[in-house]
Amino acid sequence: MNQILPFNPGFTLGERAEHLEKQADGRWCVTTSRGTKHLAPVVFIAGGLGSFEPRKPPIDNIEYFEDKGVEYFVRYPEFFKDRRVVIAGGGDSALDWTIYLAEVARELTLVHRRTEFRGAPDSVEKVQELAKSGKIKLITNAQVTGLHGNGKLDGVVIQHDTEGEFTVETDYFVPLFGLTPKLGPIAEWGLELDKNAIAVNTLDYSTNIQGIYAIGDVNTYPGKLKLILCGFHEATLACQSAFKVARPDQKLSFKYTTVTGIEGLPL
Repeated sequence: MNQILPFNPGFTLGERAEHLEKQADGRWCVTTSRGTKHLAPVVFIAGGLGSFEPRKPPIDNIEYFEDKGVEYFVRYPEFFKDRRVVIAGGGDSALDWTIYLAEVARELTLVHRRTEFRGAPDSVEKVQELAKSGKIKLITNAQVTGLHGNGKLDGVVIQHDTEGEFTVETDYFVPLFGLTPKLGPIAEWGLELDKNAIAVNTLDYSTNIQGIYAIGDVNTYPGKLKLILCGFHEATLACQSAFKVARPDQKLSFKYTTVTGIEGLPL
């Protein structure tokens, strides 16, 4: 933060870049998921592996109940205080949140499609102890296959291998099946893609669209190495090219980083 302070950067946090449009004056307009707009002559995409999105169970109406009782993350545990909660999953995340929310929720049910769990043995033991003591309800060899409610979730349909189908009343359903990296809206921007990554020219890490650069793990090219060192190298070369696009009337001068007096170096 101290290093970039002289350049007075702006920050937009907690929002996702959704749309990219070329303006009449040649600049790009990036619009976020909350409608925030950013105008710039060049755009750098440094999205890593992409936006991590939750793996959703194949339930027909699950999207209808998102933010109406379906939550893919536990951001604020107190949000579930004195509520009925159903968690689905068998990994560390599902086990850890089951253990934590057992002391927060009014009722908690953990549903897993097998009797064996993928999480840490210590966590598995704690969950089983919670089930034996009656603090949680543990349903194995079963899956959540349906949701119902009138504008708000009030129950989940469970398909059990031997007991058949039944309903568990709940206020919240939290499926925790891990995350999957996706490019998200970036994939719709007309960029040349190769296996979920953005193809670039290694001369300056530009994309097939003039003024758009991609650096770091989000890009791909022959011999690509996903290392931090390589990301810095890519960013450095891309910056030199971007400067010429953004400020064609200014001359870019270089000094060794050991030379003093570089505060005035234009960027």
